[in-house]
Amino acid sequence: MNVKPITAKFVAEIEDIDVRSISGDEFNELHRAWLEYGVLRLRNQPLDEDELQTFSANFGPLEEIPLGRLPEVVRRKIKNRFVTQLSNIVVDGKPIGGLGNAEASWHSDMTYVETPPPASVLLGVEIPETGGDTYFADQNAAYEALPDDLRARVAGLTIKHDAAHTSIGSLRPGFEPFDDPREAPGAVHPIVITHPETGQKTLYLGRREWAYVPGMTLADSEALLDALWAYAARPENVWRQVWQPGDLIIWDNRRVLHRRDDFDQNARRLMKRCQVLSREAITG
Repeated sequence: MNVKPITAKFVAEIEDIDVRSISGDEFNELHRAWLEYGVLRLRNQPLDEDELQTFSANFGPLEEIPLGRLPEVVRRKIKNRFVTQLSNIVVDGKPIGGLGNAEASWHSDMTYVETPPPASVLLGVEIPETGGDTYFADQNAAYEALPDDLRARVAGLTIKHDAAHTSIGSLRPGFEPFDDPREAPGAVHPIVITHPETGQKTLYLGRREWAYVPGMTLADSEALLDALWAYAARPENVWRQVWQPGDLIIWDNRRVLHRRDDFDQNARRLMKRCQVLSREAITG
């Protein structure tokens, strides 16, 4: 196995490995690289859903798909309860996956729950000719770029992370619309966290839309969040993944933000994802 850094501290390519037959020592080396670089790319990994689940479970117990949110016709067709379909493909008038073809804004996965997933594992299956690229932003670098006064200001502050909307801005089933971020349901996490495995300080912003800093007026909260987001995704700290079929991306949700470009609805895009359940809450 060859670990090939794409930048000095952020994103690495993992070469010369087939994760279907990964050994314990190889996984330990891969896990160390994941902690060091935050995002790993492994090309030419033609996994089926069971193989994707088996590999992903090396990082920890996996989240089951929330079947209660899915129509019965979709539930009957699910092959693996630990693999989520992200797709714009429609079969018999029903979408086979979530998110569709819309642009997804910067976010970390599921920060609106008390214990968000530490690792996300995403496999490219069908890829459109253009669009649908995924971008990752290094939040270690974002924290380091903060001016001293802003860093001091946010020490000890928290953000409430909206649970009602998806990364494409649509209202999740079961939630009522609202107009004020202070009314948003969701978990509260520190703005700056200490990574539980690396000990590094990192920004933990989640998603800009409908976020709120508890204890502040809405105007002051909005101004502070705007100031922080000015450092969250600077071009020098962002990496773009142009997908190929068989690409496997593993990222650390505690360290990186990600977003997705939109793409032509007439094109087909199919991704398969596993989420790793956290054993511990996010702390400052």
